[in-house]
Amino acid sequence: MKLKFLADVNVEKPIIDWLLKEGYDIKWIPDFDFKMNDESLLNMANREKRILITNDKDFGELTFLQRKVSTGIILMRFKGQLVKDKLIILPKIFRIHSDRLLGHFTVVTKKKIRFIPMEGVK
Repeated sequence: MKLKFLADVNVEKPIIDWLLKEGYDIKWIPDFDFKMNDESLLNMANREKRILITNDKDFGELTFLQRKVSTGIILMRFKGQLVKDKLIILPKIFRIHSDRLLGHFTVVTKKKIRFIPMEGVK
């Protein structure tokens, strides 16, 4: 299965540009609805079988506390949120760990990557 992605409004444009340049199927929420709430965003990602990319840690609560099932989530947690740091680490994740993104809540920091399995994801 070819991976498809949905990027939250808070994902920086250079990351979207990189994903497009690499040939990934990516939808960026600002192209559709700037005011979409988190639950609607997660529903869209699930409907379209897309892995959600976000900087918003609220998706952890939706996924684990409220038990909202997701195709997969990549949460970027970088101090200072420097896009240059993200563009160094994301390509490595996509190259080395792409087989672990579906069905996982992936937390990415400058120093480590955690893959947390999500129950109920097919």
